[in-house]
Amino acid sequence: MANPKVLIVDDDQDFVAGLRLVLENQRYEVLAAHDREDGLRRLRDSDPDIILLDILMGKGADGILFARKVRQDPDFARFAKTPILVMTSMRQQTGFFFPGEPKHPVFFPIDALVEKPIKPAELLEKVSGMLEAKTA
Repeated sequence: MANPKVLIVDDDQDFVAGLRLVLENQRYEVLAAHDREDGLRRLRDSDPDIILLDILMGKGADGILFARKVRQDPDFARFAKTPILVMTSMRQQTGFFFPGEPKHPVFFPIDALVEKPIKPAELLEKVSGMLEAKTA
């Protein structure tokens, strides 16, 4: 896959800038959105190969709403197989973490979850692995 396209949906602009540097250095095409609605617009317009998503944005858990919309709304059916990697500092911010499995096929339909901060090598390994699994 030549120059995979990554959509980052995260309201922390500094974190997004860091991700962008790491990913673009490895020849990923990076697009960013800083809230759920902008993320949905960019998703439709850009057709990314993978989505990197934060849970807590704005005044709530907009990342969960974003993931549910992408996976369950017929208007987004073409993105049903687009991998979603959630990167969150939810445990640090709230003390709450998902019990058992960190994802749920209906409540939180994602492919993988990692905690922030994430080391660049770990990020690249995770993204690369998810993209390989998508094409397998």
